Amino acid sequence: MCGIAGIFNRDANQAPDAQTLVNMAAIMHHRGPDGFGYQILDNTGVGFSHARLSIIDLNEDRARQPFVSDSGELLLAHNGEFYDFKRIRADLTAQGARFRSKSDSEIVLHLFAREGLDETLTHLRGEFAFGLYDRNEDAMYLVRDRFGIKPLYYTETSDGVVFGSELKVLFAHPAVKREFSSEGLYHQLIQVMVPGTTAFAGVKQVAPGHVVKVTRRNGKLELSESKYWDVNFPLAQDYPGDDVDEQEYIDGVRKHLLEAVQHRLTADVPVGCYLSGGIDSCAILGLSAAATQTSVKAFTIGFDSDDYDETPIAQEMAEATGADHHIMRLKADDLYDHFVKTIWHTERTIYNTLGVAKYLMSQQVNEVGYKVVLTGEGSDELFAGYPAFRKDMFLHGLDHLPDSERKAWQELLEKNNKLFKGAMLAREEFVSAAFNAKMGFTPSCVQPWLSCGDVALPLIAAERRQNLENYDAGKAIAETLDETMLKGRHPLDRAQYVWIKTMLEGQILTWGGDRVDMANSMEARPAFLDHHLAEYAFTVPPHLRIKGNKEKYVLREAMKGLLPETLYKREKFAFMAPPAHTDPKKWQAVLKLAEQFLSEEAVKEAGLLDFAEVQRTFERHESDEVPIDEKVQLDAVINHMLGVQILHHHFVKADVPKLAQQRANELGWCA
Repeated sequence: MCGIAGIFNRDANQAPDAQTLVNMAAIMHHRGPDGFGYQILDNTGVGFSHARLSIIDLNEDRARQPFVSDSGELLLAHNGEFYDFKRIRADLTAQGARFRSKSDSEIVLHLFAREGLDETLTHLRGEFAFGLYDRNEDAMYLVRDRFGIKPLYYTETSDGVVFGSELKVLFAHPAVKREFSSEGLYHQLIQVMVPGTTAFAGVKQVAPGHVVKVTRRNGKLELSESKYWDVNFPLAQDYPGDDVDEQEYIDGVRKHLLEAVQHRLTADVPVGCYLSGGIDSCAILGLSAAATQTSVKAFTIGFDSDDYDETPIAQEMAEATGADHHIMRLKADDLYDHFVKTIWHTERTIYNTLGVAKYLMSQQVNEVGYKVVLTGEGSDELFAGYPAFRKDMFLHGLDHLPDSERKAWQELLEKNNKLFKGAMLAREEFVSAAFNAKMGFTPSCVQPWLSCGDVALPLIAAERRQNLENYDAGKAIAETLDETMLKGRHPLDRAQYVWIKTMLEGQILTWGGDRVDMANSMEARPAFLDHHLAEYAFTVPPHLRIKGNKEKYVLREAMKGLLPETLYKREKFAFMAPPAHTDPKKWQAVLKLAEQFLSEEAVKEAGLLDFAEVQRTFERHESDEVPIDEKVQLDAVINHMLGVQILHHHFVKADVPKLAQQRANELGWCA
């Protein structure tokens, strides 16, 4: 698990500056503190760099990236993990391949040389992002894993293409512009982003399951994008009926999940587990403990609010598995005191301080000597765990039930999730014409954020607001969704598809995952997002994902033997930190940050927000007449306002290339 960077110039005779490549690695030192490397291929205008976190093959020199093939034709920089690589290595060795390292990364060079990229990708299992240059084609491939667990950004400059694992890596290059787009700013304020975009003009992400190919022809660079994998649910008509054999699916889920966990326990360093009070992380811990037959180190976040704290259930699971349990208890001060630093790493706004809590947890994981943990992310996406999925199931997927029964279930859902109304669930129904046209309804998962538009738009500075006069955020998102993956699918499948393409990649795997974990040089491995498990989960009939009023039914049954009874029977509880309105001390911490980043002077200097509207938003939040669900929504909007101002502070106002050079000097990383 590492950080990668690279430059591909239009002019083959214009060699990338070596120290710039090193600086790009240095500014993401947190992703790879165990060493750095860079390579420039002569007469190609191409150079890559790499910051290494050593987990597989701890020999610093032998596994140093970027890798150059024996022929000198291929250049590779890889971030992430390829599971099952030992079997692939053995097979390639039997075919005559010779490996110079014990690293999993090196298999790409041999597979690509023998089979080409399309076939290579079918062999790759895990979370990864890599850049690969082929001198024979004079082309570069930027590849991202199927769910977007690992980040990969790119942009065009006057000289060529620059890519990297983080935005700050691109911004360390002097030719890369650092400015918000009006649309990017708007999406930061409403939480949900357009897939493939960022807050910054001209800076894109490689989409999950996609390849961006950059080809040089006649001194020009041509960019093209292709998809190699997608979330492909069966057609609704192809699911078996109600008389299906449940046990077959229960056994299948257990088998595939255990296999995914076993692969992710592969490391040359100790592996721990994140543990909350949900069945997802508890299942991962239970299977890890059983597979290793050792006491697994488990890490839990505890909050100083009974409404949001899950440590009692986590403790019960830890005791049941004999885990070495580490609990980090957080107070209000802990969260907003680290908000600014967290935004430096997330490089996007966050609606809830859970992102800060995850950042602080990864810090503690690092401090006790762990580099790797298994996590439960992805389970809700595969097995329909979120309240929004049940809502869509009740509204659109149970036509055979009486309206009275569906209404009763929905009322119970709303009652049990009232803490999250205004965030995880919309305050009131929001209809997007574009979503309705694309998939037949507006998924409940995007409604809370699209409905923030009326609050967010007035907050934007007048000049930028004019640029958004005819902008439709719902349409912009809906247009990125592949209609062939939605057509003919069950309503629950359509809802899950949208969440996976928007909130999973844009939120859970960024500010709730890679970015705050790697901030402290800690690799998180989400076993549920193993694509073999996912492809099996897609075949589970909707009525076995949500059976009656019980979400994740098939997973609960598959894990029943290792879950405490309390947890087995418990309804899904969205894991988030207590919002600011729930704690006067926390609200004071928000106001303290606002004095620095949302003052009239700071707002005018950035030119992003309308100060009068900022003030009005705070006044409304403090009014006793405002209902709780609106306060939850305003909590999110205020976090986003702070976030965009902090992003401006970190990446626009600051001289990022200079910061990168200073970091390289401090580390002694020189070309």
